[in-house]
Amino acid sequence: MRVATATTLLVTADGIASPLPGAAAGDAARGRAIVANRQLGLCLLCHTGPIPEERFQGNLAPDLQGAGQRWTAAQLRLRIVDASRVNPATIMPAYYKTEGLTRVAASYQGKTILTTQQIEDVVAWLQTLKESAP
Repeated sequence: MRVATATTLLVTADGIASPLPGAAAGDAARGRAIVANRQLGLCLLCHTGPIPEERFQGNLAPDLQGAGQRWTAAQLRLRIVDASRVNPATIMPAYYKTEGLTRVAASYQGKTILTTQQIEDVVAWLQTLKESAP
């Protein structure tokens, strides 16, 4: 978990068009590693993705294959930052939100799940996934 900044993110329509403050350009290889990491983002707990070496992938959420075709970088960024802005009933955690959360352990209060750079890396990898699942 990382300490969040007080920066207000500009949400337009259903996305965050600009990269998150302080982040360099996303690195797709690092993004893939973050998605595959079962201790960091836990993405594969709910999603299935084109990461064949990872067994036991989820089926509660959309398949990540084709994500770069279905959504723009801005749309993906918002969904990772705080998916409840798009779907209030979502079960997806807000990876870059620190306020308005419930049942957060004291040691994690005020901290984000992913850093701005990690979010940009995940967005970069998801943008490479242009083909739909077979």
